Amino acid sequence: MFQHINTKSTFATSAMVTSPHTAASAEGLKILKQGGNAIEAAIAIASMLSVTYPHFNGLGGDAFMVLSNKDGDVHTISGIGQAFEKLNNFKDKIPTRGINSAITTACTVDTWGKAYEFSASNWGNHFAWQELLQPALDAAYNGIELTQSQSYWYQYRAQEMNDWPGFQAVFSNQQKPFLAGERFKQIQLGQTLEHLAQYGARSFYEGELATRLVEGLQQLGSTISPNDLKRTHARIEQPLKTLYRDGVLCGLQPPTQGVTTLQIMGILEQFPLNHIAAENSAAYYHLIVEAIKQAFLDRNQYVADPDFYHFDIEKLLNENYLKEKSKNISLNNALEWNEIYQHGDTVYIGVVDSYGNCVSMLQTIYYDWGSGVMAGDTGVLWHNRGASFSLNQKHPNSLAPFKRPFHTLNPGIYLKNNQPFLLYGTQGADGQPQTLATILTRLIDYQNLPYEALAKPRFLLGKTFSNSQDTLKLENDIGADIVQKLTQMGHEIDIIDAQSPLAGQPGVIQITQDGLYGAHDPRSDGIALGF
Repeated sequence: MFQHINTKSTFATSAMVTSPHTAASAEGLKILKQGGNAIEAAIAIASMLSVTYPHFNGLGGDAFMVLSNKDGDVHTISGIGQAFEKLNNFKDKIPTRGINSAITTACTVDTWGKAYEFSASNWGNHFAWQELLQPALDAAYNGIELTQSQSYWYQYRAQEMNDWPGFQAVFSNQQKPFLAGERFKQIQLGQTLEHLAQYGARSFYEGELATRLVEGLQQLGSTISPNDLKRTHARIEQPLKTLYRDGVLCGLQPPTQGVTTLQIMGILEQFPLNHIAAENSAAYYHLIVEAIKQAFLDRNQYVADPDFYHFDIEKLLNENYLKEKSKNISLNNALEWNEIYQHGDTVYIGVVDSYGNCVSMLQTIYYDWGSGVMAGDTGVLWHNRGASFSLNQKHPNSLAPFKRPFHTLNPGIYLKNNQPFLLYGTQGADGQPQTLATILTRLIDYQNLPYEALAKPRFLLGKTFSNSQDTLKLENDIGADIVQKLTQMGHEIDIIDAQSPLAGQPGVIQITQDGLYGAHDPRSDGIALGF
């Protein structure tokens, strides 16, 4: 459990950032104070987080952005690495750790590069690329204080790490774990960041660094080739949208589950939530959980790489379809639940600059610590997102060369009067749309301020990495009376700690006529900062 000393929403009049690490937020704020735009600040934060939060994200993973100017012109950047051209023959399942779990390329760095190009063309850059990465490479060389979060997840996986190639040499102190607060250096990662700063984002995919990455993975038995990295590109796309109350929610296209969050909210749109359910009542939690179930049934059937699986995803957001889905919900009884669980950890970044531009961003290495595999001497920890592929060739998310895997990440922006009003996103895999539905209803239907919405009790439906039961996990400060009522409705319940890391680590920035309100989850090491 991670409690931050901040106990209220941050307020600012000009610009704001939020991230799960205070030092990363501070670097983004510096960029904004010096006249930089939201994309430039987001790149500075994202690169810093690759150093300060390596257990949840890094250069060897994927990343996603939702971008908007002050007039509500929204674009998304989907940075998903694709499966290698040559793949091993997996018989029963794809491993979740080790070199055979690292079967897709990494697109985080190209996401930064595409965003920087978009910024130059549309918002006007104020900083050189090198300047944005400099704080991160300095932190890698000089060291950072180990966070409580990294210490927790190191200790949680301690029994597995000896089997992860090259891992202990970087993330332990001569086979002993670093303790929270100790200085932790990543010299090889610093060298890689320095190379990227000098030669640009594409140097991760083509040239000397790319060769070292490929050879480092190949030496461990990977089937990756230089062409696999070379063909890795983030995509700038139009967002999916759905109406909610008096605004519009914007999210990412498949193969992300952006449509799932929008569908949950579109189903809830069919109910006058704040009239039929008091906030934080059993009726409130029940209705959100049942909307989640309806959306998840569609997600597991239809969401996959549209280059390989052709389905009109807009059908899931059709008003008549959402109305029909809402009719499947009983206000008094829970639907029995037994569905596929998706794992994953990530970091959320939100930025609003003084020009009114916004970035809502997530980046990830899938499981905590990803594949556990270091890519040679580059300091890059490779992700294991390819483990989310299915080996059932009839499944929409079946494994195939060049295919992008299903992704749980889905940051978003909520427009009100055609202008950005909320930036939001969270860590948490299957929990992402669940957490987002909870905080969005609190923000929109019940007019909470960001910290208030984030700090209140939450839930997680379904399996987790530590609990294989398809139960409804409730934080224990939710109240015994609510637990009793939900049980009577038919929900099978487990209790988890208050402020549990299982409940996600979202961040929010709210843009109002008075100014900006922001917060990062008290379950994280982060903070919102502004001026």
